[in-house]
Amino acid sequence: MKKELKIATTIFIVVFIIDQIVKYGFANLGWDMNGDYMSLKLAYNYGVAFSMFSFLAEYLKYIQLLMVFAGTVYLFMNKDVFKEYYIPIALLYAGGLSNILDRFTYEGVVDYFYWHYGFEFAIFNIADVMINIAVAIIIYKQIKQSREEKKEKAKNN
Repeated sequence: MKKELKIATTIFIVVFIIDQIVKYGFANLGWDMNGDYMSLKLAYNYGVAFSMFSFLAEYLKYIQLLMVFAGTVYLFMNKDVFKEYYIPIALLYAGGLSNILDRFTYEGVVDYFYWHYGFEFAIFNIADVMINIAVAIIIYKQIKQSREEKKEKAKNN
């Protein structure tokens, strides 16, 4: 368990710091750039994905902190879940807490990747990408585990 915690902590720190440095650059140093396919353009998201729940902007940071706290309590009580999913958990926490810090620092999440070739897509950031990668890893592991359990069950019948 110590090994997994060290790896998760390292992943968390690296992802969190990189994300915050890049966001600082966009929010304070004018790193905007326009491209043919994708632009790097500062935007603040006062809601969650696709600006949903933006009417809760001033409360979202507290709601999200409460959710992180609840998740941490769950993981503390279910150490086997952490041991199985420590890498996606580290990515999820790094991305989630970085976005929450933005809400306290900038009053909204700092977004900057803007895809606009062929179709317009939401503006997002590194933290959002890490959260999506974490969810994809969890789903992949769940599907793989389910298939293995079905094979084992069929083998025993």
